Amino acid sequence: MRHVQSYRRVLALPRVPATMLLMFLTRLPMTAMGLTLTLHVVTDLGRGYGAAGLVGTAATLGSALGAPLVGRLIDRHGLRPVVATCGTASTAYWVSAPHLSYVALVAVALPAGMLAVPASSISRQVLTALVPVALRRSAYSLDTISLESSFMIGPAAGIAVATQVSASVALTGIGVCFALTTVALCWFNPPIRRLDEVVTGSRPPLRDWLGRRLVATLFVGGGALFCLAGTELATLAALRVTGEVGWTGVVIAVMCVASAAGGIIHGAVRRSLSQPTLMLLLTLLVIPVGLFGQSWWLLAIALVPMNVACAPTLAATAEEVSALAPARVRGEAMGLLDSATRLGMATGSPAVGFAIDHSSPGLGFVAAGLGGLVVAAVGLGLRLRVRLPKPVNA
Repeated sequence: MRHVQSYRRVLALPRVPATMLLMFLTRLPMTAMGLTLTLHVVTDLGRGYGAAGLVGTAATLGSALGAPLVGRLIDRHGLRPVVATCGTASTAYWVSAPHLSYVALVAVALPAGMLAVPASSISRQVLTALVPVALRRSAYSLDTISLESSFMIGPAAGIAVATQVSASVALTGIGVCFALTTVALCWFNPPIRRLDEVVTGSRPPLRDWLGRRLVATLFVGGGALFCLAGTELATLAALRVTGEVGWTGVVIAVMCVASAAGGIIHGAVRRSLSQPTLMLLLTLLVIPVGLFGQSWWLLAIALVPMNVACAPTLAATAEEVSALAPARVRGEAMGLLDSATRLGMATGSPAVGFAIDHSSPGLGFVAAGLGGLVVAAVGLGLRLRVRLPKPVNA
């Protein structure tokens, strides 16, 4: 119980509970976007799932490209003006989305993605400013648990509104939620740097702070999301084969709860596993899951071990980036982490989908694990190279 005190100390810090609640609410409409937009394209516009996936890919690519740029703007101009601009753009896109043709929807998705509010990078940046170094692992773990909770609520709410009312109403509701959370975030205006971090002079050159270790961390983060996105797709495919798609929500909820439990343990212990070790566990534990796809409950149990490593891996990645990035460019560095994870998601789903189409859902889990491991191996190799001693000339 003494380790749980770290969470109490984090939540006792000024502005931290309000920040976490606000970021949880900000993420809710974001987690509902993908499935809700897919239902709109398929049901209201009469297109296929491939066409719906193209819209999602364009938006994901836009957000991956825009996150570092938005982060740099936050570093330079502060949180409020940037969030106001991005929030207005997101509100306009989602409120108008039900009234756009498919071609217009695809065309606008990329710039809209570039101007999306980077909620995750903002949350990590604010927590870095509010929480002392000794408590940051616990703070990032709480943030990751909050993210898992939003994924349990947001998609279910979006699907409920889309199926019980209409997808158009659901999209409009997402736009309204963006407007409300933008106003709240601008009014609250949390700090992005600690009071003792005095930032003067111009922005340091990229080569001075984007070193091998930080690049390695970004690769590991991208590999983790490759694995997670592929695992979700393989899970859906496995449930379709057994005719148990209706249990998808329950299986995903079990995955989220397992991840949150892992995050709680990671943030509570005095010394946790390193980011590379957690990444190895995440990818290796998913490979044998396909052997247990005979029923939904067996699959859910088999997915628990790898998901226990999920939140700790993401929290350790955020902690590593915050430690390596100078205060002057922390927003840009967190934006790069967002880009890495989004690119991991964007490549994980089609790569694992290709493997499933040409083999089976069971091998989809293998592809998710091995693919994520290959991406992360680039980062692990860079970390190893950083640690190798320089040869001594004779």
